[in-house]
Amino acid sequence: MYQFSGKLKSIAIALMIIGVFGIGYGFFTGSSKTLDDAKQTIAHQEEMAAEKAEAAKLDPRAIQYGSHKEEQHEEAHEITSEEHEAHVLHQLKNRPWAAFFVSLFFFFMISLLIFAFYVIQIAASAGWSVVLFRVMEGLSANLIPLGIIMLLFILAAAFGMNHFYPWMHAEGDAIIEGKSWWLNVPGWTIRGVIYIVGFILFRYIIRKKSLEQDNATDYKAHEKGFKYGIIFLAFFMLSESALSWDWIMSLDPHWFSTLFAWYIFASAMVSAVTVIAIVTMYLKAKGYLSFVNDSHLHDLGVYMFGFSIFWTYLWFAQYMLIWYSNMPEETTYFAQRMHDYNFIFYFMVALNFAFPILILMDTEWKRKFSILTIVGLVILVGHYIDVFVMIMPSSVGAQWHFGIPEIGALLFFIGLFIYCGFRAIGKVPLLAKGNPYLKESEDYHN
Repeated sequence: MYQFSGKLKSIAIALMIIGVFGIGYGFFTGSSKTLDDAKQTIAHQEEMAAEKAEAAKLDPRAIQYGSHKEEQHEEAHEITSEEHEAHVLHQLKNRPWAAFFVSLFFFFMISLLIFAFYVIQIAASAGWSVVLFRVMEGLSANLIPLGIIMLLFILAAAFGMNHFYPWMHAEGDAIIEGKSWWLNVPGWTIRGVIYIVGFILFRYIIRKKSLEQDNATDYKAHEKGFKYGIIFLAFFMLSESALSWDWIMSLDPHWFSTLFAWYIFASAMVSAVTVIAIVTMYLKAKGYLSFVNDSHLHDLGVYMFGFSIFWTYLWFAQYMLIWYSNMPEETTYFAQRMHDYNFIFYFMVALNFAFPILILMDTEWKRKFSILTIVGLVILVGHYIDVFVMIMPSSVGAQWHFGIPEIGALLFFIGLFIYCGFRAIGKVPLLAKGNPYLKESEDYHN
């Protein structure tokens, strides 16, 4: 059995403590923001825009696109300076909430997709991956603490503790009113509870059946786990789509994309498989998982490669179709990101596509621990930025930074993920010895 080392445990706890201070600092400074701060922010932006306009001989209003107006929430009429100042103040106050939610959603979706990937292996009766089951089961334990934190975040938004979701505070907006059959606080909150409770419950049942199979004399526990896995996948397909609309797309309630749920899925799946690979290589480096060979890691690399391509296809399809259509109610989503988040918007595409594709295209490189680890870390950074770019423009607009609140939230959830994941891995044997496909997995090779 794996022993959760005191050193790793101390690192995880230290990360959480440092993260709590960073998160606390963000909320303390965010709550103290006033209209004077908003006015100073606007004045600074106007000064910067004027300098750019003078240098480029352009209209300052063109330079300020996305900074002085909220494109996706803007009324048809010209907003007053008072409305604009109030709006910027809301964005400044939203920053600690947004920083917290970016990391929360990123790690929650990784945990969820690790579990979904695990259940897909069960449902497909896959033989190659059985030796990795305990790693996946352990890492998916993060669904419990992250699910609870996500539930608290949902309740905070539902009870009006922030202005994070604009549709909750919009009045007289015809587009939002037209979506009120779905975007209403009671329904949104209830759906969130159903998603989280459902994920945690299915994870508990399926893991329980897996552990029961270790000491069973027949395969009844495995068969029950298989049946529950099929039900979970049906629940997952519906709930993952709905939570993508509820938690992320509704940040831009005027915008929509028919590819968005798939886009979220692809981003989370490649991140999840990457985490499985990195943790597996870490455990092997510590002398565990002797039954995991290069072929298993090679196949994880293949999944990283394949889902990176799939994510890029969805990113380009969504971007190209919307941009080509040139409909203001749709293109405003990308226009703001291309203006206020220009560098990281394109940089994350390079991180998530060009780098992994160029490296993982080589079969032998997918068998090298060092290369697979480096590529994996780059992929995780890239997809964190992807989530950042999805959430920040809608909640803080041009008032974004990567500072103490963002770093604090990231460190806290990294520490929590390590602590809960490795603690769960260390509770049970690392080999699912009762699984009917174990022999096939141990002898797996290309």
